[in-house]
Amino acid sequence: MDGIEGLKLTPLRIIESPLGDVYHALKNHEDSFSQFGEAYFSTVVKDQVKGWKKHTKMVLNVVVPVGEIQFVVYDDRPNSTTSGQFVEIKLSKANYQRLTVPTGVWMAFKGIGPDQNMLLNIASIPHDPEEAINLDLENDVIPYVWK
Repeated sequence: MDGIEGLKLTPLRIIESPLGDVYHALKNHEDSFSQFGEAYFSTVVKDQVKGWKKHTKMVLNVVVPVGEIQFVVYDDRPNSTTSGQFVEIKLSKANYQRLTVPTGVWMAFKGIGPDQNMLLNIASIPHDPEEAINLDLENDVIPYVWK
């Protein structure tokens, strides 16, 4: 994916069925898979933003099976070839892909669907509050203005 070193966007299949659809997320033989720590769902209300968060050990594998969510990823890693760059991506059923976010970059996300907006994160490690750094949406580190 263009924009940030290590960030990957992988198209996924939705298998439609009259009895209910199947949404693929991640297989253990894919390049984006490193190891399994935990999987969890998170919701975000329309026009609300969650973030900024930077993981120091966890790799995120995010899909949006319900609603629509805008993700913003910012690279401030000093040795990265993409330091100082942003990537904005909207994920939904209409744009069903997996966003793999490497360690060391900032991410925040905004609910933009009119109803429920839900993501699934298949994380490489179990939750550890000591390995993540959080910032307020308005800060002196990330020069991004939410619209």
